[in-house]
Amino acid sequence: MNYKIINGAISYGAETILEEINFEIKDKEKIAIVGRNGAGKTSLLKALIDNEMLEEGIGEEKFGIYKQGSPKIGYLKQIEFENSSNTMLEEILTVYEPIIKLENKISKLEARLQLESNENIIKSYSEALEKYDFKGGYTYKKEYETAIKKFGFSKEDENKQITQFSGGQRTKIAFLKLLLSKPDILLLDEPTNHLDITAIEWLEKYLKNYPKSVVIVSHDRMFIDRIVNKVYEIEYASIKEYKGNYTDFEKQKRIDYEKQLKDFEYQQAEIKRLKSIADRFRYKPTKAKMALSKLKKIEQMTIVQEPNKYDLKTFHANFGIQTESGKMVLKVRNLDIGYNNPLAEVSFSLYRGQKLAVIGENGIGKSTLLKTLNGNIPKINGDIEYGHNVNIGYFDQQMEFRNTENTVCDDVSEAFPNLTTTQIRTLLGTFLFSGEDVFKKINVLSGGEKSRLQLCKILKKGPNLLLLDEPTNHMDIVGKESLEQILKEYKGTLIFVSHDRYFVNKIADSILEFENGKVTFFDGNYEEYTRHKEEVDEDNEKLYINKKDRTLSKENIITSKDNKKENNINKYLISKQNNKIKNKMDRLEKEIEEKENEIEEINKEMLKEGISTDYLKLNDLHEQIKVLQEEIELKMEEWENLSSQYIELK
Repeated sequence: MNYKIINGAISYGAETILEEINFEIKDKEKIAIVGRNGAGKTSLLKALIDNEMLEEGIGEEKFGIYKQGSPKIGYLKQIEFENSSNTMLEEILTVYEPIIKLENKISKLEARLQLESNENIIKSYSEALEKYDFKGGYTYKKEYETAIKKFGFSKEDENKQITQFSGGQRTKIAFLKLLLSKPDILLLDEPTNHLDITAIEWLEKYLKNYPKSVVIVSHDRMFIDRIVNKVYEIEYASIKEYKGNYTDFEKQKRIDYEKQLKDFEYQQAEIKRLKSIADRFRYKPTKAKMALSKLKKIEQMTIVQEPNKYDLKTFHANFGIQTESGKMVLKVRNLDIGYNNPLAEVSFSLYRGQKLAVIGENGIGKSTLLKTLNGNIPKINGDIEYGHNVNIGYFDQQMEFRNTENTVCDDVSEAFPNLTTTQIRTLLGTFLFSGEDVFKKINVLSGGEKSRLQLCKILKKGPNLLLLDEPTNHMDIVGKESLEQILKEYKGTLIFVSHDRYFVNKIADSILEFENGKVTFFDGNYEEYTRHKEEVDEDNEKLYINKKDRTLSKENIITSKDNKKENNINKYLISKQNNKIKNKMDRLEKEIEEKENEIEEINKEMLKEGISTDYLKLNDLHEQIKVLQEEIELKMEEWENLSSQYIELK
């Protein structure tokens, strides 16, 4: 399969959205399209389906659209429900109609074989089984059951009519239908929006192993980084291709920019030098020929264009907090949250400056927790204790405005009546509302613009405790990076709900996870938390291995009667556990070495001129060494314990 657009363009009226499109989808490629909000990413996806949107671009190549075969293209906005009275399961099963027809055919052939046996029936039966296997007949039930579960639906939901689901849930069901239908080219526009981390991680694996081509528009950096092998960036109405994932793209873009800038500056300096020589000698008869040759050399150059600067226009803020809170900011003890019935019981403590990420599946209490802490809904049971001088700023993902007929400027004016018009416009300018943007009505703002406006007002009030519910929804990558920087520099305390793992890992220094009816608090960032969970799983597996009965398979794939098979599996799992312990030992050795290198660097610092007589600085450096030595000691103890386990397992 191959789909190629050469020198295309997309326009709406007199406005050109994309002026030179050179875009190719090869068989089984995983492609990301990235760029700022409004750059034309969704327009490009639509043009891949509706080629009538395309016209000739500004490039020199002949405009053309080339398709190998007739690839089936799947796009979420084209998915419709065949019958709204269908149950969710009935709707999902429409995707597997060919397989279900084969199942019925196989059943009929089996019934006939019970009565009679001839070569024609046996041949038809054999062919039907082969076709059934090829189409995934033996795995399709497991496939859709897993997908339904990972998208947050229960077994009971399968028998509900489509009309009984909310708009958001119907979108998720349509999304499931699209994924399970397996088109030749799967077009996904912000697929992780409104999915929880569990669903995103499942979708990641599904798309990574998807047997056909995928084109993704997304602002979720970790998501696309783990899936794609090619990136197209839309910037300044043009498209550029980069090989590799998102990290590779960022690196290559920086290298390309720096190289082109260097080449441009070198060439401009050379042109200036040659022109200078030509100007000096063009009127001297003995040197005129030389002067002419310098001008000719300029004419023969392939001119290097000055590279466009990165399109990094974004919002910024340096708002401080009005008053500092006490050291203890919040204590939550046995807090039951919910509306009529408790969704979860929560306990944790938070201190000044901490940044807590609340993660987990949808619909199990994350937003409810923030609403309860903010006083929007009453607690069912338990205690919430705020510290001294705590002042809350709350961002609700629903982003309700008092009057949607207000302009942006009026909305801020109502919130801050003491500010002058100039002060309001300056304030809005920091969040990218400039010129006529400040006179837009709230009801015509995009989701990203509404988010920026709400954050602008919240931060201006200078709270020392921020409660943010999905603040990055609707933001592009540069917007997310800006908010990351603001929140990293924020001096107050932060509790935020997010499904963006990259964002969570950048900001949070502690995690509160809602999972399987339990709420777990972890003091550490997201990367450390996932590593901790893996280690807990490893420990549980080890305990399982050490049971006397040695029954090692959670799926009960072995029995006591099959001792030979059991022993083989035992050996395999013990070997696997041994490898995990060795990996942990290697990681500890690396961490110990890093700490020792830090101590060495500090010792060098202490020998520098001026430091040896600065007793305060020396004392501080000694304390740093002491802390590092204690950390090394703890890691050495852990290494020794692991070493003993490793020898035992050997």
